[in-house]
Formats: sequence, C-alpha cells, structure tokens
Amino acid sequence: MYSEKVMDHFSNPRNVGEIENADGIGEVGNPKCGDIMKMYLKIDSGIITDVKFKTFGCGAAIATSSMATELIKGKSIEEALKVTNKAVLEALDGLPPVKIHCSVLAEQAIKAALADYYIKKGIDPTPIVGEYSKDCHGACSCEK
Repeated sequence: MYSEKVMDHFSNPRNVGEIENADGIGEVGNPKCGDIMKMYLKIDSGIITDVKFKTFGCGAAIATSSMATELIKGKSIEEALKVTNKAVLEALDGLPPVKIHCSVLAEQAIKAALADYYIKKGIDPTPIVGEYSKDCHGACSCEK
C-alpha cells in the first residue's frame, strides 16, 4: 500500500521539531480531518539554511512533511517555491489515492512559511509566493 520511501519517512522522519526565532512559520491543515502541518524556516541570504516541521496527522502526512523539508533544505527561496504536491508525491514514489490530500499540505505549508517570512520583512508575499491556502478546502476526505 505504501512505498518504502513513505514508510522510511514515516518511521524515521527528518527535520522534526521547531526552530526558535524562525524567520518564517507556516501552519496549514484542517482540524476536522486531523491533518495539521506546521513548518519553520531559517533563511540566510535567500537560502533556506534550516527547516523543521511538526505534523499532527496520519503516517502519510508525516512522510510528506518530512520529504518536503528534505526537498527545500539548502535551497533558495525560488527553488523552494517550485516544490509542488506532485514533486513531493514523486519523491515518495507515490501515495494511495485516498492519501494524496496529505501532499497538498506540504506545498501549502512551504508557501505559508515563506509568506510569513516576507510579511515579517514588511513585504507583500502575494507577488512572490502566489496564492496559498491555510486549509485543505475540499482536498481532504473530511470535506467530501
């Protein structure tokens, strides 16, 4: 049902925790379906030097959070903004169809954390980060 990579990232999640005085913090999810992801970023000269996450949810949500942090750590903000739900899914060798909504949270958490980073700098994040949602808005099974 789950790929080896999903099981590995669920059993041994990378980058778990919080960053004190994080440059950007993004929280997304929906308490109704139980998946909530919080991402913390440390950014230096436009490079994500550290990233941590805390996720409340199923194994797939934890695995996608872990993989998303691996995909953006050490990358520029521009590279991080190119990480999509599809990229997270592909990096994990896929998810069962009923769990694909979990990958939506990873992309949205990255965008929310980067938006927070720009807001803290007094910059409107929308032209840079684009539109993002803090809720799953129908992508999760609780909305269907």
